[in-house]
Amino acid sequence: MKQKKAFHLPLNPGDTQTQTIGCRHTNPDTCARNHMPKKCAFVRVDNVCLSPPASWKKQYQKLLSEAQIEQGG
Repeated sequence: MKQKKAFHLPLNPGDTQTQTIGCRHTNPDTCARNHMPKKCAFVRVDNVCLSPPASWKKQYQKLLSEAQIEQGG
């Protein structure tokens, strides 16, 4: 399953450097924690991923900066 766009979508309320709302992996099938009950957004009731990609911290900062620019801050 490919979802290249998910990594680049604007931040969701609840996204942090260590968790995401929904899966942000570009190819979730390669995630070592894919469908792991307490880690994966695909199987958690709250749709939170507790194991985003290693590159997520940098992408989070980029998206956060973009959101702040859009809000005029």
